[in-house]
Amino acid sequence: MAVFVALGAFLMTLAGGWTAQRVTDRRHLVLGLAGGLMLGVVGLDLLPEALHAAGDEVFGVPAALLLFVAGFLLAHLVERLLAARQAAHGGEEHAGRAPEVGLTAAGAMVGHSAMDGVAIGAAFQVGGGMGTAVALAVVAHDFADGFNTYTITSLYGNARRRALTMLFADAAAPVLGAASTSFVTIPEGLLGGYLGFFGGALLYLAAAEILPEAHHEHPARSTLLCTVAGVGFIWLVVGLAG
Repeated sequence: MAVFVALGAFLMTLAGGWTAQRVTDRRHLVLGLAGGLMLGVVGLDLLPEALHAAGDEVFGVPAALLLFVAGFLLAHLVERLLAARQAAHGGEEHAGRAPEVGLTAAGAMVGHSAMDGVAIGAAFQVGGGMGTAVALAVVAHDFADGFNTYTITSLYGNARRRALTMLFADAAAPVLGAASTSFVTIPEGLLGGYLGFFGGALLYLAAAEILPEAHHEHPARSTLLCTVAGVGFIWLVVGLAG
C-alpha cells in the first residue's frame, strides 16, 4: 500500500517539474513561486517536524536548530567553494553561479524525497489512518518538490537534460524510500536531525539565491504575490494534512 501511494507522489513530482519548464517565459514568476514554496516547506513543514522528532538539546539549544544552522552554513560554504574553483579553472558560470551547486541542491531534494517515501512506509506500519494522513501531505507537497528541483537545476546553468534527469530521480525517490521500509527502520531522532539540516540548506537557497534572482530583473508586484502564494499553498497543505 505504501509503495502504491508513493506512485502518486511520483506523478505529482513530475507534474511540478512539467509546470516549471512550461512557464519559462515568466521566469521571474516561476522563481518567485519557487522561493515561496521553499520558504513554506522549511518554516511550516520541515522545521516543526524536526523540532518534534529531535527533541534533545545541546548546550541549551535544540539539536534540530543547531543542525538547521549547520545546513544553512554548509550550503553557503559549498556554493562559495564551487564558485571559487570554477573561477580559478577558468570555467564558465551561469550569471556567476557554478552548475555543480544546482546539481548538489537538486541531489539534496532527491534525498529529501526518498525520506518522504520512508515517512509514508513508516506511517502505514503504525496504522492505515496515520499512513493516509502522511501520504496526503507528501503527495501534495511533492508538486512543490518537483517544481523546485527542476527550477534549481536550471537556475544554475545546467542543461535541460540534466534538469530532467534530476526531476525523474526526485520523482522515483519516494517510491524507493517507501519500498525500503520493508527492510529498514530509521530512528525518529535521526530523522528529525536530517530534516533540520536539510531545512537550513533549503532556506539558504531560497533566501540567498532564488528570491534575489526572482526580483533582480523583474521587481514586480506579481513576483511578490507569487512568493506569498507559494507560502500560502504550503500552509494549506500542512493544515489539511494536520
